[in-house]
Amino acid sequence: MAAMAAEEEEYEAVLCVKPAVHVYRVPPRASNRGYRAAEWQLDQPAWSGRLRITAKGKIAFIKLEDKTSGELFAQAPVEQFPGIAVESVTDSSRYFVIRIEDGNGRRAFIGVGFVDRGDAFDFNVALQDHFKWVRQQSELAKQAENPHQGPKLDLGFKEGQTIKLNIANMKKKEGATGNTRPRPAGPGGLSLLPPPPGGKSSAPVCPSGERPPSLSVPAQLPGTPITDSLLSWPQPAAAPSAAAADVWGDFAKASGSASNQTQANAGWVQF
Repeated sequence: MAAMAAEEEEYEAVLCVKPAVHVYRVPPRASNRGYRAAEWQLDQPAWSGRLRITAKGKIAFIKLEDKTSGELFAQAPVEQFPGIAVESVTDSSRYFVIRIEDGNGRRAFIGVGFVDRGDAFDFNVALQDHFKWVRQQSELAKQAENPHQGPKLDLGFKEGQTIKLNIANMKKKEGATGNTRPRPAGPGGLSLLPPPPGGKSSAPVCPSGERPPSLSVPAQLPGTPITDSLLSWPQPAAAPSAAAADVWGDFAKASGSASNQTQANAGWVQF
């Protein structure tokens, strides 16, 4: 395990490579105000080459190398960003001041400038992403060492704690489904649509060969021959023969009563 950990520490990852970068001499800073690239001799860079950012463990390294041979010109270890190892100038987004070290403890501040603003943006983002990852790894390591120190999520009910449920909408939905009327079944088991609101239901349509029970049975007149269609209907009770024979009885009674009234009023004089 120790050997594997040592190999992981020795592993060097490349974070960013920019092929064109210029190095400038930075005059000593007279006050605490930030660096200004306008004070440098921008038309006369001290060195030109490529820039490469690598990471070994938690430390990032800004390496200035020759374009063709890859020989190292200078190196700036960065342990924190933003920090004193890398600072932005106040008058441009393409120039930075980095602190280089030679391995013998000697340090110096030099100016670094990019030809393209996009290269300067990538340089800045590469350092930000690396140290964001470093912070996340530190937090995970702390949680792994002390897993019980973090706040525990308690979802249980405390003593005397109650909750309220609003089931009014549920009752309305259940009532709406319970009030639905079933479709009326017509003769022969046919399902009929309900009438529209406020309208009157029409008489059900009977299939052929059936008669609705509410219709009256046509009476057979005297002298009418009995047919098969009449035999299929239930016959009503037979009426008395006197009533069937005396078809004009009511008319004769009415005419007789009228003539008697005329004879009774014959003694009166009409004016």
